[in-house]
Amino acid sequence: MLTRNCLSLLLWVLFDGGLLTPLQPQPQQTLATEPRENVIHLPGQRSHFQRVKRGWVWNQFFVLEEYMGSEPQYVGKAYVLQVKATDADDPTYGNSARVVYSILQGQPYFSIDPKTGVIRTALPNMDREVKEQYQVLIQAKDMGGQLGGLAGTTIVNITLTDVNDNPPRFPKSIFHLKVPESSPIGSAIGRIRAVDPDFGQNAEIEYNIVPGDGGNLFDIVTDEDTQEGVIKLKKPLDFETKKAYTFKVEASNLHLDHRFHSAGPFKDTATVKISVLDVDEPPVFSKPLYTMEVYEDTPVGTIIGAVTAQDLDVGSSAVRYFIDWKSDGDSYFTIDGNEGTIATNELLDRESTAQYNFSIIASKVSNPLLTSKVNILINVLDVNEFPPEISVPYETAVCENAKPGQIIQIVSAADRDLSPAGQQFSFRLSPDAAIKPNFTVRDFRNNTAGIETRRNGYSRRQQELYFLPVVIEDSSYPVQSSTNTMTIRVCRCDSDGTILSCNVEAIFLPVGLSTGALIAILLCIVILLAIVVLYVALRRQKKKDTLMTSKEDIRDNVIHYDDEGGGEEDTQAFDIGALRNPKVIEENKIRRDIKPDPLSLPRQRPPVEDNTDIRDFIHQRLQENDVDPTAPPYDSLATYAYEGSGSVAESLSSIDSLTTEADQDYDYLTDWGPRFKVLADMFGEEESYNPDKVT
Repeated sequence: MLTRNCLSLLLWVLFDGGLLTPLQPQPQQTLATEPRENVIHLPGQRSHFQRVKRGWVWNQFFVLEEYMGSEPQYVGKAYVLQVKATDADDPTYGNSARVVYSILQGQPYFSIDPKTGVIRTALPNMDREVKEQYQVLIQAKDMGGQLGGLAGTTIVNITLTDVNDNPPRFPKSIFHLKVPESSPIGSAIGRIRAVDPDFGQNAEIEYNIVPGDGGNLFDIVTDEDTQEGVIKLKKPLDFETKKAYTFKVEASNLHLDHRFHSAGPFKDTATVKISVLDVDEPPVFSKPLYTMEVYEDTPVGTIIGAVTAQDLDVGSSAVRYFIDWKSDGDSYFTIDGNEGTIATNELLDRESTAQYNFSIIASKVSNPLLTSKVNILINVLDVNEFPPEISVPYETAVCENAKPGQIIQIVSAADRDLSPAGQQFSFRLSPDAAIKPNFTVRDFRNNTAGIETRRNGYSRRQQELYFLPVVIEDSSYPVQSSTNTMTIRVCRCDSDGTILSCNVEAIFLPVGLSTGALIAILLCIVILLAIVVLYVALRRQKKKDTLMTSKEDIRDNVIHYDDEGGGEEDTQAFDIGALRNPKVIEENKIRRDIKPDPLSLPRQRPPVEDNTDIRDFIHQRLQENDVDPTAPPYDSLATYAYEGSGSVAESLSSIDSLTTEADQDYDYLTDWGPRFKVLADMFGEEESYNPDKVT
């Protein structure tokens, strides 16, 4: 298509290696750009270069002021470039330096001013889409162009730049597409393309679906790389519902040039016909969700509902049903595979599970791999099987000075059954307690009731607790009721009805006794008990000290201690030397917290004959203890340092020892281990100190 005079021209000048040689190369030029003046020289002359100053060169155009017509005005032609040749001859002498320019190649598209060297377009309708590149051969000749003048040439390459002067056009008016009905939403189902001979952004195209038949099921977007219109699916297709769709698509340029609006609309329209292909599909349920209801405790095998699925393909197949075991692992329900009826398989309890949610799968008999799934929601309806009861345990109290008709407690009820809307609870007094009652029940008709007094005052001394049986009924079928016994405690209150005390101990106190007085009395009782206990403990301690410090015969003293000690390594324990010689206690009291003196005490050797005097003494003391009422209790420890003559080992007491302690050999203690190390060291030192023993 031909352009008008406002074409932008991209120019560059290439100089050949002929007679004329430029000083520097020329860049690409466009309209209203700064042309460079080429400095050339003629061959055969002295080598002299003269730099020419560059400047802006414009053609002068004229246009009518305030023109309102619809036709475009001709303003002028575009100067593509100005070339200039220099001649080293003397310009003041004849025509030797007068240069004339002419075009040898490039007509009739361009012309050149013979004097100035300005190149201009010669035709008004140059079209880039027809021809984009032009090569113009320019000649510069001195002597005013006369015969015999010298000449030089240069080549100017001219490129036409693009403008948006071409609208997009569809290569055909109807596009046919085939789409399977199973195509997913959002998938690309086809491509169409409009052609725009322009270049770059002038060739960018936008596609839109014209509103009409079937257009709401599809969408179209532009592929930025190929400038194609990609048709996508917005909604699912169904061959059995509609087999074909027809709509129109419009292609238009994104970047319009207002200078070319008069050339007509820059858009084009084509028709798209889409044929839907049949695909073997799974069965389709009649509902997206099935909701059913069943009463609890319904007999096993009761049908509670049914599902329906159909094969909508041509030549429909039979359908089979089964329950998805992943969603109903406990098998509470069963389904008929042919009819789709659902029945109970277990007794249902609403109190344990109020709702069941599982899935049913339908498959085609002709192709079992084609299946569809639907959710089943079953609500278990309540059967009135539980009676209403008092919602929370109440701690009810009544004042001794209560008046008849007073409400002392508000009670409410709760039912474990799922109460339907509008269910009411009724409250009344049990028939057994309705005869001369101390209290009664007033039903407020809003699922609450009040406990009302019937007497003028109550006495805690006569009766502290009252038990009131209350009957509560519900309004469901069958009617359920329960008897709830409430405990009412009589309390002491002030004149305003504020409870002061409900303690049981307060019943036996005289009238008018305050709480402070009661605390004082209890405190005195505790102090007296503490004094009695302390007195008894001191008496027992005094009697024990008397027995322990008796010095009538020091040999019958009982050495008593309450701890078990820490073994042989415990040096703080009881000193066994006191048992060997009781006189050491009075004469030489050795400290228990230090190591004992290694000096051995001299001991007398007891006679070998039978010590009858000691045996008689022990029997005498034993008889005295048996008949003495002030003797220690029977569980006390009595120690007698006599083994008796019946022992095989004879007496273990040191009194009856045949040898002195110094004659004993205690070396065997070192063989008993670390537990007897301290004992072995003690007796080993005694042996080393014995002067009678030769080392």
